[in-house]
Amino acid sequence: MSSLVHLAAPAADTLINANWLDYLLVATYFVFVLGIGVLARRQVSDSIDFFLSGRSLPAWVTGLAFISANLGAVEIMGMSASGAQFGIPTVHYFWVGAIPAMLFLGVVMMPFYYGSKVRSVPEFMLRRFGTGAHLVNAISFALAQLLIAGVNLFLLGSIVRALLGWPLWVALIVAAAIVLSYITLGGLSAAIYNEVLQFFVIVASLVPLTLIGLHKAGGWSGVEAKLTAFAQQHSDKVPAASDQLNSWPGTALTGFNSSFWSVVGIVFGLGFVLSFGYWTTNFVEVQRAMASKSISAARKTPIIGAFPKMFVPFIVILPGMISAVLVSEIGRLKAGEKVPGGASGEGVAYNDALLYLMRDVLPNGLLGLAIAGLLAAFMAGMAANISAFNTVFSYDLWQRYIRKDHSDDYYLRIGRLATVAATLIAIFTAGFASSFSNIMNYLQTLFGFFNAPLFATFILGMFWKRMTATAGWVGLVSGTLSAILVAFLSKDAFGSASVGVIPLSGQGASFVAASTAFVVDVVLSVLVSMATTPKPVSELKGLVYSETPREDLVDPEEASEPWYRRTLPLAGIALVLVIILNVSF
Repeated sequence: MSSLVHLAAPAADTLINANWLDYLLVATYFVFVLGIGVLARRQVSDSIDFFLSGRSLPAWVTGLAFISANLGAVEIMGMSASGAQFGIPTVHYFWVGAIPAMLFLGVVMMPFYYGSKVRSVPEFMLRRFGTGAHLVNAISFALAQLLIAGVNLFLLGSIVRALLGWPLWVALIVAAAIVLSYITLGGLSAAIYNEVLQFFVIVASLVPLTLIGLHKAGGWSGVEAKLTAFAQQHSDKVPAASDQLNSWPGTALTGFNSSFWSVVGIVFGLGFVLSFGYWTTNFVEVQRAMASKSISAARKTPIIGAFPKMFVPFIVILPGMISAVLVSEIGRLKAGEKVPGGASGEGVAYNDALLYLMRDVLPNGLLGLAIAGLLAAFMAGMAANISAFNTVFSYDLWQRYIRKDHSDDYYLRIGRLATVAATLIAIFTAGFASSFSNIMNYLQTLFGFFNAPLFATFILGMFWKRMTATAGWVGLVSGTLSAILVAFLSKDAFGSASVGVIPLSGQGASFVAASTAFVVDVVLSVLVSMATTPKPVSELKGLVYSETPREDLVDPEEASEPWYRRTLPLAGIALVLVIILNVSF
C-alpha cells in the first residue's frame, strides 16, 4: 500500500487548464457550502439535532440527500472508471446492485429502524442481539467509514491537485479542512442540506460533459464503432466489444469465463449480498431516512431516491466509455501501457477518466462547473461517512462502553471532537485508496468485509425469532474473517498483499468474498442458534417481523394521501422501470 510519504511528491504541471472564470465558479460554490453550515448551526441545540437533524426533514429532502450521500467517489470516479474499463456491464451496480435493495429498505426495513427510535444501525443490533454483536458491528462500521472517507478525500485531493498543481498531501489537508468546517458547524442538517445542493450541482456539471463528449465521439453509434475497432485491435488486452456494449452476461465486469457463473455472480454476489448488505444496513444511507419527519417520509426516502438513481448511469458510466475512445491517455492505459501523469502524479489510472475527458472537451466556464460538481460529489461522500461515524462513535462506543450517564452537551462535544479526529484519520487512510487503479475494486472489497456479514446477521435476526445473541456476534466475526481470507487469497483484490491462489481479481473476487461471508455467517448463525438460548418472544416486538403488529410498521395517515405520495405505488413504479432498463440493455 502507498503511504502519505509516497503521496507527497510535488506536481510538475496542472492536469486541468482552468482560468479565472472556472476559479470564480468553484469559489462561489464553496461560499454556499460554508454558508449552509453556518445557517444549520443555528438549528443545533442538542445531540438529536446534531446527529439526526431533530427528525424534522421532509421526504423529498432526505430522498435527494440519500442519493447525494452515495453520489460521491463510488458514483463519479469509481463508476466512470469502471465504464472506461468494462463498458455497459457497469450498469449492474445500479439496476441490479442498488434499486431492488433500496425499494426493500423503504418497504420492509425502514419501519423497524424508524419505529424503534434508534439513533444508529448498531443500536438496533444492540436491542436485537445484545452487547456482543453491537460492539463488533459498531467497531467494524466505524473502521469502514474511516477507510471509505479516505477514498473520497483521496479523490477530492486529486481534483485540487489537478486544478492547482499542489502536492497531493497539501491538497488532502485543504480538502479535509473544508469538509470538516461545515459538518462541525451544523452536524447532519448541514451535511443533508449541502447534499441536496450538491445533487443539483453534480447533475448540472455532468450532463453537459456527457452531451458534449457524445457529440465529439459522433453520437452513440460513434462510440460503438470506435470501441469495437479498439477491441479488435487490442483483443489480447481488453474484453470483446460485445461484452463491453451489452450488460449481460457481464463477463467483462466479473472476470468469469463462464456466462452462467457471471450471471450468478452478478445476481447473487452483487444483486443480493453486496447490494442488500450495503443499502439496508449501511448507516450512512439509513441515517438520512431516519432524519425524516414521519415513518411515511422515512419509508419513501429510499424510494424517492431510486428514481434519480436509476438514471445516474447515463451521466457517469457513459462519460467513462466516451473517455476510453476519445482520450489518448485512457486508451493507452486500456491497451496495457503504463502512462505517466494522472491526478495523483504517479501514473494515469482509470480513476482519471472523467478528469481527462473534462480537459479535452469542456470550454472554460463549463470546466469550472464540472470541477465544482466533482468537488461536490466527493464532499458529499466524505461528509456522509464522517457524519455517520461521529454518531456511531459518540453513541454506540463512547457513551455505551467508555463514559456513561453524562449530559447531552457532553455527547454533543464528543460528536464534534469525533468529527475532527475522523477527518484527520481520513487523510492517512487516503493512502490506501491511492494503490488501486480502479477504486471500485477497493470499495467492493471493503463492502464484502463489512456489509455482507452484517446483512446476513441482520436479515436472519429480523425474520427468524429463534436466532440468539451469541449467534449474532459469532456470525459477524466469522463472516468478516472469511471475506478477508478470500480477498487475501485472490489475485489482486487485496492490493499488493494478495497471494493469488484463487484465480480471480477485481470485481469478481469481491463478489466471491461477499458471497462467502454471507454463506459462512448464515450457516454458523443457524448452528450456534440451535445450541444456545434465544430471547423471550415478549422482548422481540419491533425487532422481529413476525412479532411486530402491522399497525406499528405503517403510517395510518398515509392511506388518505394521493397514490403518487404513497409508499407501495411509488415502489411498484420504480420496480417496473428498473426491469424495463435491465431488459433494454
